Amino acid sequence: MKDEMKNMKDMDMNMDHEKMDMSGGHNMMMHGGHMMDMGDLRQKFWISLIMAIPVFILSPFMGLHLPFQFQFPGSDWIVLILSTALYFYGGKPFLTGAKGELAEKKPAMMTLITMGISVAYIYSLYAFVENDLLHSSNHIMDFFWELASLIVIMLLGHWIEMKSTMSAGNALSKIATLVPNQVHMVHGDKTMDHDISMVKVSDIVEIRAGESIPLDGHLISGESYVNESLITGESKAVKKTLGSKVVGGSINGEGTIRIQVDKSAGEGYLSQISKLVSDAQSSRSKTQMLADRVSSWLFYAALTAGILSFIYWLIFGDMNTALNRLVTVLVIACPHALGLAIPLVMSRSTSIAATNGLIIRDNQAMENSRKIDYIAMDKTGTLTEGKFTVNGLQKIDDSIDNQQLLALIAGVESGSSHPIANSIVQYAQDKKVAPTALENIQAIKGYGMSGELNDQTYYLINMKYLNENNLTIDKALVQPYLDKGNTISYLVLNKKVLGFVALGDRIKKNTVEFIKELKARNITPIMLTGDNKDAAAIMAKQMGIDEFRAELLPEDKNKVITELENKGHHVMMVGDGINDAPSLAAATIGVAIGAGTDVAIESADVILYNSDPSDIIKFLKLSHNTYRKTVENLWWGAGYNIIAIPLAAGVLAGVGFILSPAVGAIIMSLSTVVVALNAMTLKM
Repeated sequence: MKDEMKNMKDMDMNMDHEKMDMSGGHNMMMHGGHMMDMGDLRQKFWISLIMAIPVFILSPFMGLHLPFQFQFPGSDWIVLILSTALYFYGGKPFLTGAKGELAEKKPAMMTLITMGISVAYIYSLYAFVENDLLHSSNHIMDFFWELASLIVIMLLGHWIEMKSTMSAGNALSKIATLVPNQVHMVHGDKTMDHDISMVKVSDIVEIRAGESIPLDGHLISGESYVNESLITGESKAVKKTLGSKVVGGSINGEGTIRIQVDKSAGEGYLSQISKLVSDAQSSRSKTQMLADRVSSWLFYAALTAGILSFIYWLIFGDMNTALNRLVTVLVIACPHALGLAIPLVMSRSTSIAATNGLIIRDNQAMENSRKIDYIAMDKTGTLTEGKFTVNGLQKIDDSIDNQQLLALIAGVESGSSHPIANSIVQYAQDKKVAPTALENIQAIKGYGMSGELNDQTYYLINMKYLNENNLTIDKALVQPYLDKGNTISYLVLNKKVLGFVALGDRIKKNTVEFIKELKARNITPIMLTGDNKDAAAIMAKQMGIDEFRAELLPEDKNKVITELENKGHHVMMVGDGINDAPSLAAATIGVAIGAGTDVAIESADVILYNSDPSDIIKFLKLSHNTYRKTVENLWWGAGYNIIAIPLAAGVLAGVGFILSPAVGAIIMSLSTVVVALNAMTLKM
């Protein structure tokens, strides 16, 4: 099993309004081991900007006096005091972050920013002493103007980064605000309002016309149309009748309904999604680790380029020019945008997925999706509805009649929860046939069921069991049912087939189009089933599937996945049952149908909330677009340095092109803004 799997049962987020302010968990961001608060960062930016304005007016830019600038006796002292305050107050997040990075021996963005502002401040302090205190004959240019602009721009960039990261989860925040903190709980004949945190599983809640559905549950009274657009992405209202499932956060239409709560406030769909989005922002995929490595490489490249340019200009220029080039290189190379590039795209992607019925449990699945060339799918409940109807019941042995046959078959199946068993038991009830009371009912793994009556053992099994035990049956009796794709179960006593029951399952409405689109993407669909080969072949043909494996035991599905991967294929496995869990875990990507078992869901990387396999196409499209945005952001976040660092070092100084530290800070911060905007344009 995959170690990274998170148990969705352990999600205990409280969804009441006091704790449902999603910004509360996202107002903080880690940089260099230092937790930064957005409110504090915003305050630092505005206060620093106010302190920087006098510096811009009273201090020359690169030694040049701009039209709006002026000086007076003592103005240099004002500039020094404000710049010192700026360095220690506005620069504190970067100084603290650099300390954390160096403590972890991983110098990167914050260390580079700290080096840039520290070099600018210390050299400007030296220039002030020489010019204003010692009255040196050679005027030394200071960098107070550049220092102030650099700190203000960097604070603005970090503020934008935090705001953008939080806005990536806006779709989920909108859902969260739909959930009321008060619910109408039904107590016998009375309805009383209670706080949502008091509601437990199996409690009954009333939802009136136009109100938000507070919790996940199913209808036990009334009917209505429910808007689930913020959860499923479908704008069309969905009709809900008795037994229909509803999701917290959706909007009730005109009818008054009552639901029995299936999941409490901390366990519902929205709780899971909120936790998953939070996890997605901090998860470390291979692409994110690459971005971290790029940041580290950039640090050493900038440090090397800065030192070399400093030495060069010290030899062929002067100290002022050498320091100017050093500061500019260190400023422009800051991998600030890289820290935003990947997490913002992944967070945005996870939010989009959540509002389209996709739960991404492992971000690595998004990256692996580009490699997928085979999709293996369990038939029952995945490609088909898993709602069986009895299409035939026929005795073979004269020792019993059809009513006795049905009673025995229903008696054996009463010990199973399989959809086929439920259908047979329901059919017997409809026919007013009481199931025979058998004892010691047991499942026969991969074959069927058995039960005892009067010291005799009855077997309800599949064709594979007949073949392996040399039991024969006239194929002419069952062929008409097989030709229509029915699943057939045989009742056996004392190695004699007494009769059989034929059941049909309906193909899901989107399955055929889904298979066509997979083929159009050069992905080979393969159907996995425990049905006999004849029935499986007919179903596969109806779906448009060319490859299938039939008469599989549970462990055989896992073998199919392993065989394909050993041949160099990358396989996605789609399933919904306990038997599918090993295959889901073994596949390159495991996809669980949302209506499946907890075991299957816990084994999967992706969950299809709507239980519609065609949503896999949504996942593939989103994964493709996410990867494209990720690559774009990596280039926007770091690629510009290929040109910018040489320019900062002064390679074009001979033709009069000089890149100042302030302009370097603007270019670097612009890349951050572009990365943020680019990530927010990600769509399905």
